[in-house]
Order: sequence, then C-alpha cells, then structure tokens
Amino acid sequence: MAKEYKTYSMELAGRTLRVDIGRVAAQANGAVLMHYGETVLLATATASEKPRDGIDFFPLSVEYEEKMYAVGKIPGGFNKREGKAAENAVLTCRVIDRPMRPLFPKDYRNDVLLDNLVLCVDQDASPELLAMLGSSLATSISDIPFDGPCAATQMGIIDGKLMVNPTNAQKQASDLALTVASTREKVIMIEAGANEVAEDVMIEAIYQAHEVNQTIIAFFDKIIAECGKEKHEYESYAVPEELFARIKELVPPEEMEEAVFTDEKQKREENISRITEKLEEAFAEDEEALLMLGDAIYQYEKKTVRKMILKDHKRPDGRQITEIRPLAAEVDILPRVHGSGMFTRGQTQILNICTLAPMSEVQKIDGLNEYVTEKRYMHHYNFPGYSVGEARASRGPGRREIGHGALAERALLPVLPSIEDFPYAIRTVSETMESNGSTSQASVCASSLSLMAAGVPIKDMVAGISCGLVTGETDDDYLVLTDIQGLEDFFGDMDFKVAGTHKGITAIQMDIKIHGLTRPIVEEAIARTREARMYIMDQIMAPAIAEPRKELSKYAPKIETVTIDPMKIGDVVGKQGKVINKIIEETGVKIDISDDGIVSVCGTDAGMIKKAIKIIESIVTEIEAGMILTGTVVRLMNFGAFVQLAPNKDGMIHISKLSDKRVAKVEDVVNIGDEVTVKVIEVDKMGRINLSMKPGDLQGAGK
Repeated sequence: MAKEYKTYSMELAGRTLRVDIGRVAAQANGAVLMHYGETVLLATATASEKPRDGIDFFPLSVEYEEKMYAVGKIPGGFNKREGKAAENAVLTCRVIDRPMRPLFPKDYRNDVLLDNLVLCVDQDASPELLAMLGSSLATSISDIPFDGPCAATQMGIIDGKLMVNPTNAQKQASDLALTVASTREKVIMIEAGANEVAEDVMIEAIYQAHEVNQTIIAFFDKIIAECGKEKHEYESYAVPEELFARIKELVPPEEMEEAVFTDEKQKREENISRITEKLEEAFAEDEEALLMLGDAIYQYEKKTVRKMILKDHKRPDGRQITEIRPLAAEVDILPRVHGSGMFTRGQTQILNICTLAPMSEVQKIDGLNEYVTEKRYMHHYNFPGYSVGEARASRGPGRREIGHGALAERALLPVLPSIEDFPYAIRTVSETMESNGSTSQASVCASSLSLMAAGVPIKDMVAGISCGLVTGETDDDYLVLTDIQGLEDFFGDMDFKVAGTHKGITAIQMDIKIHGLTRPIVEEAIARTREARMYIMDQIMAPAIAEPRKELSKYAPKIETVTIDPMKIGDVVGKQGKVINKIIEETGVKIDISDDGIVSVCGTDAGMIKKAIKIIESIVTEIEAGMILTGTVVRLMNFGAFVQLAPNKDGMIHISKLSDKRVAKVEDVVNIGDEVTVKVIEVDKMGRINLSMKPGDLQGAGK
C-alpha cells in the first residue's frame, strides 16, 4: 500500500506549484517534495542533536545537488558520476544561504544542513527557484528554530514589460534577471543581472516580486499551520549581561571607541589584541568567562561601532557618511599581457588582467540548463592570504571566490561587444592585492579598465560600489553608509552592492543580517550607489582610460572572420580534416568554423591570416568563365600545365594558351611551383576548368 502523504498546491505565474509532505525523507527534521511545472526537487532540513563545541558562529551549510539524470543525460568525462559542485550549483547555494541565514537564532550552535536534490528539470520552471522555496518551507515545518518562512521570485523584462518567473526562452530575451527573497513584511535578499536597467524600473521590479512573495508566504503559512512541528529547545550561547558589565568596568566605552577609531585595519586589530590580552589577564581565574570572552569582545566592538555610526555619525576611519575612500585607477601595469588595470579604494586593491583568445577557447558547460552550454566571457576572482596579511596558502577557489567572480562577470556582460563584432573568447582575472571591504566591486572597476586597455570595444565603462546600513530600534532609525569598509560590513546590517554604467544598473547583490529592509532603505541605497558610481567613472576611471583602445595589444591574437555558405563547410574541412589541417600547417593560424558558416581565423601574423582567408575564399568560390585568378603550377604535361587554384580545384592551361607566341615546350614558360595569374576560359559540363595565361586574354578582364 502506498504511503499516505499530504499535498498542497497553488497557481504561480501560469504554472502549478505543488508541495508533497510526508511522501519521502521522513527521517529528516523537515522535508518537502516540490513540484513546479514538471520540475521536481527534494528539499530537506536537518540539524544535529547537540551544539558544536568551541565555535562562536551558527554552523549552517547549504547544498544544491545537480543530477544529470534530471535532464536525461549521463555525466560527461571519464568518470560517469557527478563530481564536485559546478559553478551554477555553488552560486545557487549562496543565493539560498543569504536570505535564510538571518532568520535563524544568532546564538544557535547546532549544525544545520539544507540539502536540495534536483530530481527532474522542466526547462521553463527554474530548479534554482524551487530550491529556495523548498529550503524555506522544509525548515519552517521542521522543529529547527527558524523565524520564517521566506519566499523568492524571479523577474524578467522584455520590451519594457515585467514578467514573473520567466521561462528559459524568455530569460534569454530578457533585459533583467532578478531574484528577490522576502519575509512577510520586508525584502531580505536581492540578486540581479541587468542590461543597463534604470534605477526606477529596478525598484518597480523588486517590489512586484515582493508582492508575489507575499502570496507564496500565505500559501506556506497554511502548510506550516497543518504540518509544522513544534520548535525544539536549544542551549543559548548568548553572552550574559553580567559579563558585559564586568568588561565595561575594565575597558570603558571611551577606550573601546579609541581602539576602533582608525582607518588602518592592522592598527585596529593591534588595539583590539591589546584589549583582549588585558581582559584575559583579568579573567585568568574565571574559566567560564574566558570561554565566552572572544564572543563578548566581538559584541562589545560591534555595539561600539554601531553606536558611533548611528548616534554620533562617526565612521571608524573618520569619513563622512556619504564619503568614498581615496581612489586610484591605473592601466598597463603589466607590459606583455593583453590588457591590465588596477583599481584601489582605500585598503582595497584589485589588479585585473584581460586575456583574449579565439572562440575555440570558450568555456564548455555541462549542466542542467540546455540553453546554457558555453560561456564566452569568464571573470575569475582570487583572494590570497597575503591580501589580508595572513600566512594562508591558496587551495583553489572557494564559494566566496566563485561568487565574487560571478558577480563581476554579471556586471560586465551587458557592455561586451557581440561575437559578430568581436569574435574573441574573453577572460579577466581579478587578483586581490589588498582587501578591506568590497573587493567584488573593485573587481568590476578594475575589469573595466583592463578590458578597455586591451582594446575590447565595450559599450561603456562599468563601476561598482557597496552601501552599508546600521539600524536602530525602529524601522525609521537607520543610516545608509556609502562605500563600506570591512569593519562596517562585518558589524553592519547590510552589504548592498550595485554595479552599472552611466545609463543604468548591470548587477545587484544584496546581503543583509537583519530580517529585511523597508522600501525607503532600498531606494536610498540604490540612489546612493548611482551617485558614487558616476563619481568613480567620471573622476577616477576616465582620467586613466576614457574609452577602449582602437587597437589590440601587439601580444593579443588577431582574429578575422569570413562568412561562407554552410553547405561548403565540408569543402573547407576536407576528408578527415586534410584540407583545413594543410591550411593551418601552411599559415600557422587557428581556424574555427561555426555551424552557421562563420569562419574565424586567428594568429599573430596579419599576413598569414590574410593568406588563410584567401585560401578559404578560393575553396568556397564557384569558379566561372571570365574570372582572373592566381594559382600554383602543380603538374607539367607535354600538352600543357595544371594549376592549383584552390585545394582540390585544379585547372589546365593548354600549351597554346601559355603565351601569345608559339611555345615549343611547356617548361620554356612555366615550372612546377610557379605562382601564375590566369583567366578562366571555360568550365565544361564535366566541371573541368580551362585556363589561359595569354596576355591578350588577361588584359582588361575582371572577375
């Protein structure tokens, strides 16, 4: 007999959202089988029975498992099993984590895992969106303490019209890819890529998504009321007020203010270390207090910074609320790369390097989205230990590095030239030289500089900036900070990153630590970032390089394209690739041919590129009577000479057509290897080409 379970459904943007509870994974703390269209996903929430010892943070992990069977494929590669998480999976985990994390108790120390297993994919119903909804609902019906639910919606824009949860085809045509997560009252997460969308349109899209989220939350509330478990008790790790009082006696608030009030991160850390040593000495005999001391000092520092900002309007480095840190922009630091740019903002510094390559170097993607199979532009971000003064070896990119790289990539995609206009694969790499807040947005600025220095004809430069937030007791008691440094991000309530051009926004990423933002905060942050963005582009970046260089670096490969009839591709390639390989061998170029007949010829020698194109054109050109052509003598006979006009295309010059004068021997006029100019006299029914070298035939003739 089949297992009994409960099913709930609602209509959402033209498709049915269905939830099965109690059908599978009954031993998890919370589990939901989610259906949207024909996409199916299992979302589970599990928590450890006991808290983890020796930590001062909430240990939340999020997984998003892409199984190739979900789209009817066997994984590519030698090992036919899914390996480590692909980039899309990592980014999805981050987008689930960001709205969920603030809704758990801050003093909860039990391990929590949110696991999302993609079982079946309908290309028009996003599994990523379903994972966000499933994680929220699975946690909400579980016994894990959680102040939810939250909900998420995707938005697109086509021809100025907003659309909710667009299909995959609509996403390809859309000028906006926006994901908004909300609680019952407020927006809690924003993630966007946009094609220079105006600020007011973006705000409208955000709040339309927020309205849709309210209908989903109402649907979830009904399910939670019927299926939700009672939340379990947990051991609180909050610092007792008595300990705070004792610490304040030893380190008065004025002393802590003095310690944090500096624009140098290292100096501040030294000051806090001295305070920590002083307190460790004072509490040497009190073992219980010593265990909580680290967390207590952190919270004391946090409260001090927040009070200084909110009440005194003083920032730790002495800046005004809307003031940006000292800025600098440079290009051409590295002489032999294709393009380089460095952007510095206070103690944050990014060196970006641009590399150009033929289209054969695009990144192939083996994922669940059949519409996304390759990536022409790649932005990679590295965060080495030395950038923050740590002796930490790099072990490859973590989730943070992948996330920051993807954000900068998203910000720059809308300004890149089309493949037709610029047939190159493009990679930019951001090396973090120094870090103290908002390296991802400095990466956007540095990438713009290096792309322009490399001669990539981008439509406009892009700049990014991050705003922070400190809130008080009420919704009206807040302060938005322009250009947050590490400490303000660490102790503040928000990191609101916005990148864009002079025309509009190209990317947004909003992380917050509180239970959502009111609309006035969102609007102020977007307005602030626009103001800062204009200043950065006009006053800092433009003096370094105002527009893309007209010429590519001499070290960059040169690419020329020619379009041929797709039916002729086989002629260019030849049997077993013999023709194309011979061209490559002869000229030293790389040749890529797309299915629609676009041939890209890449090399460093312009003469050889032209030679290769000439050969290709000669192969695909139909030879007709009257044409004047150049060819190479390949065979001599008593009666004439054979001339190769193109690979696999030979014509014959009869001895009588070698000259206006009588010719006794063919060798008297031409020899094997000679390059000759000929006129096509006739192409007979058998396809044989008859040629002439007689000056009289050649004079005044044209193709």
